[in-house]
Amino acid sequence: MELVFIMTNHQLTPIEQKEIEFYGDELTAVRANDGHIYVAIKHMSESLGLTVAPQTRRIKRDEILVEGYKGITVLVTPGGHQTMGMLRVELIPIWLTGIRVASIKEELRDKLKSYKKEAAAVLWEAFQEGRLTADPVFSELLQQTDSEAVQAYKLFEGLLKLARNQIILEARIDNHDQTLEDYGHRLETIEADMGRADRHITESQATEISQAIRAIALVLSKASGQNEYGRCWGEFYRKFGVSKYRSLPASKFDEAMTWLSEWHQSLVGDSPF
Repeated sequence: MELVFIMTNHQLTPIEQKEIEFYGDELTAVRANDGHIYVAIKHMSESLGLTVAPQTRRIKRDEILVEGYKGITVLVTPGGHQTMGMLRVELIPIWLTGIRVASIKEELRDKLKSYKKEAAAVLWEAFQEGRLTADPVFSELLQQTDSEAVQAYKLFEGLLKLARNQIILEARIDNHDQTLEDYGHRLETIEADMGRADRHITESQATEISQAIRAIALVLSKASGQNEYGRCWGEFYRKFGVSKYRSLPASKFDEAMTWLSEWHQSLVGDSPF
């Protein structure tokens, strides 16, 4: 089921929560937004007759376990929202291995062995595609008989997996099509911009015009003994009807350079800029 959780500091963000039956115990596990699966320490500890607080402290002291421990996670429970510590599923065997058998009631020691051997794999599988149950006994039953009910279950499980893969494939195709469409729009914009008559000159073209004006202004300034830059730019702006030379339409660049070249030549002869 999809869930909405309250955010707090250092909190895990679950996107899916499951109550998983494991040898008669109900364990709570979540798939988090970091892609990992986590299990509530409280439920596993209580199932083994352990006190939660000491186990949490032991996890926090361990340099490996603490990396996969999330201490503030809000879960949905029959009694409402509860905050619990969670441990990443692949670290469960390491945590359980550190539990002293002597600290477990004799009647729960076989359960501890089962938890060590199977819990991590079963909890992880519960979140995998097409998996409809995490009960190990049920899984064994599927292998022991080939009744019509088992065949129907396997068929439905296969259809579920097929549907899931189809949904993922369609999403990828949609994303691919959207990406192509975005590229298409960008290309159309570039092509349209290149074809516009009022497209402005480029930076390099603006530099050429600036250098030409400077060359003309230097000649005029030397002759008059005054700063002629303002006059040159004024003539340019009036000639081409712009308020700044960078706003000159690209289509008028050649005309502008021809005009400036002729102006410069009229002052110094055939010498280039």
